[in-house]
Amino acid sequence: MSSKQKSPLSRAIGLLATAVPSVVFVVVNNASSLWLALAWATATALGLFLYRLLRREPLKQAVIGPAIAAVCAGVAAITGDARDFFLAPALIPVAAMIACIGSLLIRRPLTGVLLNRVVGGPADWHEQRRLSRIYAITTATAVAINVVNFGLQAMFYLADAPAVLAAIHVATGPIFATLVAATLFFARKEVKHLTPRREAEVFSLSAPESDPRQSQS
Repeated sequence: MSSKQKSPLSRAIGLLATAVPSVVFVVVNNASSLWLALAWATATALGLFLYRLLRREPLKQAVIGPAIAAVCAGVAAITGDARDFFLAPALIPVAAMIACIGSLLIRRPLTGVLLNRVVGGPADWHEQRRLSRIYAITTATAVAINVVNFGLQAMFYLADAPAVLAAIHVATGPIFATLVAATLFFARKEVKHLTPRREAEVFSLSAPESDPRQSQS
């Protein structure tokens, strides 16, 4: 199944693959022990990974869930602290903020870099004022979301609240999925209007100018 033909079910499974292991970890950790929770979280991630492979989803997409779970479990296993299961995810917003802000500074908004080809936008999208503005706004929105995300995770990490950290981790996926969907919607809408405008500009440039002497005769 290609990424361009992802069904709603595939997208839902992708979100679950990153969220469910965290929920399983918190539930088992509260009911039993850290080590059993780590085992169950890892097993859940691997189970979802195998299920996605059976559905013939791309390996690059399917491996994200178990990779994140493995890193989280590894950190928690080293420190022996349940809240450290969410330490690596708490650092992701920082990297995302740096990437988004850097892309805005060089006038190549990150959402445009990642999604312009998906919407069928022109290669010079960064020179198209309206289209570039859409990408700039959605990239700035991503910065704001990541600021809030990091602030909340840092606060509840210090408060030693793994259950709340899991809830934040689960909520992050749908929030960014909504941002991506909004970016695709408005960018596609602008691309549809952009094509006729560019054709009109090309026609006006190629049309021969009328001779003033002919209009006077």
